[in-house]
Amino acid sequence: MLSYRHAFHAGNHADILKHFTLYLALEYFNRKDKPYWYIDTHSGAGLYDLRSNEAQKIGEYQQGIAKLETATQLPESLQAFLEHLKNTLPQTNLYCGSPWLAQSLTRSSDKLRLFELHPTDFAHLQNNMREARLGKRGLLNQGDGFQGLISLLPPPTRRALVLIDPPYEEKQDYQRVENTLREALKRFAQGSYLVWYPCLSREESQRLPESLKKLAPENYLHIELHVHHPRADGFGMHGSGMFIINPPYLLAEQLNAALPILTELLKQDDSAHYVLDANIK
Repeated sequence: MLSYRHAFHAGNHADILKHFTLYLALEYFNRKDKPYWYIDTHSGAGLYDLRSNEAQKIGEYQQGIAKLETATQLPESLQAFLEHLKNTLPQTNLYCGSPWLAQSLTRSSDKLRLFELHPTDFAHLQNNMREARLGKRGLLNQGDGFQGLISLLPPPTRRALVLIDPPYEEKQDYQRVENTLREALKRFAQGSYLVWYPCLSREESQRLPESLKKLAPENYLHIELHVHHPRADGFGMHGSGMFIINPPYLLAEQLNAALPILTELLKQDDSAHYVLDANIK
C-alpha cells in the first residue's frame, strides 16, 4: 500500500518536533571535522508548498510551523532553528522535508542517501533535490528504505545519522522499525538512529518506545509531544515521539530546555504535555 502522502500534513506539530530534533542532531555532528553519512529511510518529497491544495485541504501547518513563525521570545535553539528554515527555503510559501533540511546542514564532505518508495513523491524528491545540486554526495533511491538502510551499513566513514520515519499506515510498520533497528545495530552499533512515530490510541504506537528501549537500554533518548487529548473515538494523532539510539551529546539537555516552550506554543488544549526519558552513558 502506497497511499500516504505527506503533502497533506507538512509543517504540522509532528514535523516541528521531528525537524527540530534532526536540526540539533546534525548541528552536533558538524562539530567534528570527520565526515558522516545521513541516511533517510522515508524521504518524502523533500519540499512542500503550503499553498498547495493538499496542504490547504487540512491546514495542519497552521497548528505547527505557522505558530512557530508568529511566536515571540523563543529560546535560542528554537530561534536558530526557525532562522535556519527561513534562510534555507527557496520560497516563503515552502516547508522543508527532512532531506532538504539535511542537505542544508551537511557539508561537502558528508554523504546523503535518500530512500522513497512512493512513485509520485519520489518524482517530486528528484525534482526538488536537483535544486540542491548535491552532485555525487547525494544518492536518491526509489526503494524500500528499511532494506536500503541495512544494505548501507556500516558506512565507510564509520559515522552516520539515520532518520527512520515510515507513515505507520500499516501495523507491520511498527514491527519493521524494531526489526530493522535490531539488524542495523548488529551491523553498525555506533550509529545514531532517530526514529519518529505518531502518538495514537492504538496499542502498537504505545508499545513501540518500550520495545526500542530493549534494543539499547544503556544509551537512548525518548521524547514525546502531546498537543491535545486523545479523541473519544480513538482516531487521529494527538502527538508524536522521537526515539534516539546513541543520541548526540547535549541533545537531551537542549530538548529538555526547549520542550516546555514548544509544548506551550503547539498545544491545542489544556491536556498538552511532553515526555522526556533518557538513559545516556
